[in-house]
Order: sequence, then structure tokens, then C-alpha cells
Amino acid sequence: MTAALFVVSEEGYWGEECIEPLTTLESAGVDVTVATPSGDPPVVDERSVDPDEVGEETAERVREVHENHAELNDPEPVARAEADGHDAVVFPGGHGTEWDVNQDSDARRLLRDAVAGDDGTALVVCHAVGILAFTRTDDGEFLVDGRDVTGFPNEWEEGIVDDDDRMPDGRKLPYWVEDEVKTAGGNWDAELDADESVTVDGDLVTARGPGSSAAAARTLLDELGVAAEASD
Repeated sequence: MTAALFVVSEEGYWGEECIEPLTTLESAGVDVTVATPSGDPPVVDERSVDPDEVGEETAERVREVHENHAELNDPEPVARAEADGHDAVVFPGGHGTEWDVNQDSDARRLLRDAVAGDDGTALVVCHAVGILAFTRTDDGEFLVDGRDVTGFPNEWEEGIVDDDDRMPDGRKLPYWVEDEVKTAGGNWDAELDADESVTVDGDLVTARGPGSSAAAARTLLDELGVAAEASD
């Protein structure tokens, strides 16, 4: 059976960016495991389950899965997780990843092993793309150097943080994803004129944000050679 490991933030993951790939892969028969930095259940960004922010349907669906999904509510610590044995490692986004997942050495190990392995694939979404700015290969080079990527763009961040880079909840954003990934050598193109943005470079798949989550899930299934569940 095809298997995927989801590495999810305890500081605030964006609901759609986790739930859409999670349920799409499971519907296609993929076996899903969830890991978080400490092994505690992940925390959903409340803005991503706010009907005024994402719409009633998305908010209800995300909250239902978040509250009732067995693996999401019983994760393992990333320190105990291994990319080996999983066909894909998935990093859902959300601003919270900047405080935990992207800075976690074991999460970076999982990404490196997934991309460097013979059979692995990594899907990295939105703010989680920032992990590419801190992940190095075994040779000490930035993993993203020379790779084509998309992710959460500066132009969108400007509409969220204030002049002091503070989030609506008062936390100061530690860095801007686009700036850091470019500095690490990534070939950045968030395709701002397109409705969706998903980029494949070898075993690395990146997606821009919530609106690209469904396309990212389909792309990952294609990369894994798994047929998506037929829609009605």
C-alpha cells in the first residue's frame, strides 16, 4: 500500500492545506500517518475555520476532520518518524509552521530524506515552503538551491502583517517565506496571475497556498502513480 507521512504544525496549520491533501490521498487508498514536533495533536489556525474567512462549507469540513480524524488526533513525534517506509512526506502550510515545523531539525531530516531517497517524494505547501530555506543536503548545500519552487508570496504577506511584521494575533512573523527561499537559492515563481500554483522539480512538489491545495493533492497522486478517487 502507498503510504504518506504528514508533518503538521502545533502552532497553527492552515486547515484546507492539510485536510484537502489528507482526505484526497486517503480516498485514493493511501495509508496516512501524522507527526507533529512534540507528538501532541496539531493546532488548526482559527482563521482557517472562520466562515467569514474561508466560507461555511470549507470551515465546517475542516473542523469536522480536525476534530475527528484518528491519525490527526494521535500523532507521533517527528523525532521518531522516518521518511523510509513512506512514499511521500507532506508538509501542510500555515503561519504556525514558521515557529515549529520549519525550524525543527527532525522535520528537516524527513524532508531531506524524502527528496534524496530513491523512491520518496515531498509535498510542501504555502508557509511550510520556508523549511526549504533551512534544510541542507548531506553535502552542506541548501536543498532548494537551483530548484524551481512556488510558495506563499510576499505580495500576499503584505496584506496580513502590519508594519512591524505582526500577525493579526499579535505574534511577530519571524521571516517572510519568499525572501528566505530566494536567499537559499530557490528559483521562485508563485505564478501570481494564475488561480493555482503547483511546481514539480524532481521529487519535490511545492504549492502556493490554500487555493492550490486540491491541485497539489492531485499532482502528488500523479507523482506517486496512484489513481485519484473518481468524482461523482
